[in-house]
Amino acid sequence: MRPPIRQAIPATTATDGRTWKGFIVTAGPTTVLKALALLDFFTDRRPKIGLSEFAKLSGYDKATALRFLNSLESKGFVEQDEETRMYNLGPAFLRFAQLREASFPLTEAVGIVLRDLNAATDETAHASTIAGEWLANIGTVESKRANRVIVEPGEALPFHATASGQVYLAFASEDVAAAALKKELLSHTADTITDPNKIEELLRQIRETGIAHSEGTYEDGVLGIAAPYFGPNGTVSGAVAVALPIARATKSHVEMIEIQVRDSAKRLTALRGGYYPEAFPK
Repeated sequence: MRPPIRQAIPATTATDGRTWKGFIVTAGPTTVLKALALLDFFTDRRPKIGLSEFAKLSGYDKATALRFLNSLESKGFVEQDEETRMYNLGPAFLRFAQLREASFPLTEAVGIVLRDLNAATDETAHASTIAGEWLANIGTVESKRANRVIVEPGEALPFHATASGQVYLAFASEDVAAAALKKELLSHTADTITDPNKIEELLRQIRETGIAHSEGTYEDGVLGIAAPYFGPNGTVSGAVAVALPIARATKSHVEMIEIQVRDSAKRLTALRGGYYPEAFPK
């Protein structure tokens, strides 16, 4: 559950003059985050959301949700269909996406790496990047097998329950890892690890190997294998991973996937102009 966050007021009624992207921050930066958090509910399968659904998903009352949606709409982050009254992502994202791609073409690099990883393993390959309090899936190339794992574009991957999240935390700063483990750790399956002490021990093991496995901890019957990739400043940026049915996870198949995932993460790091920290296992 999201923590309660204090509210923002319209710019025209501000008295302290502190603003960010058109929002007035009256009780700290968390007021901005509360409005922006509504954007996290848009997914590939849920591209349009009505006010009532926003209120249900966020836990806010309708008046609060509407107030934040109005602020987001004023800056082009969302737009509302006049006939259906449903909201979808606004045109501001097109501009930001173009600026992002012009300065740092991550999407292109991810696509190249994932196509090759999928071809080498014949399993679903995906990559994620840090997006606030979780990892966001930024690319997927699905296996062509009938029995395969589907990872949705834009899907949020919880740190504690996925191989991608675990390998990210293992190489993130101590402050980031500690903050993530202090939050409520939800059980997604019967095998999800929710004990922070056990997760910390798991992270220590991952730091020694440079790779993470999650067996049925996020989805029953699914094995995830992930390795981290790093940015130009040498900090971990996200993960490259393969997801496959556990029933197909023979020893030789898993060992082959581990090699391919490691190589793909190294390749994406290089394409980003990144480098591995000295402590990373060779």
